[in-house]
Amino acid sequence: MKKFQGRVIAPGTVTASALVSHGGLNTLASFQGALQFGDKKATCGDQNNPDLYNKEMAGKALCLPMTIGSTTGGLVLYCACAMGRQPACMLFSKPIDSLAAAGSILASVWLDGIQMPVVDSLGDEFLNYVQEGMTITIEDGGVVCVE
Repeated sequence: MKKFQGRVIAPGTVTASALVSHGGLNTLASFQGALQFGDKKATCGDQNNPDLYNKEMAGKALCLPMTIGSTTGGLVLYCACAMGRQPACMLFSKPIDSLAAAGSILASVWLDGIQMPVVDSLGDEFLNYVQEGMTITIEDGGVVCVE
């Protein structure tokens, strides 16, 4: 097991299986099927992300460098949470962008009973270490354990 220290964006503790992207996550393209067409597993629809395309994101520890794409990113994350189609958590190797941060924070504040912990600034070593299927545990204070 290896531990990484990051910065808490949206609080919470969780254990989930890792889903890893080495490219940026286009939130709208990735979650469109879940939000528009009722895909409860949130199967990634972004054909430009070979790490995630056609993989189920709901309930997974989504490990990525950053989000990319349109200004709808924050709303897309908020809506995914509101519909119960969110990842178990989002773990960023780089600092989170303001749009993804806003959507994550609003979901944690406005949605009762919905949790999607978000930790950023975990570093390149984190993203190089974690592999799909590994067990991720987020502890208090932004500590991320990878097994």
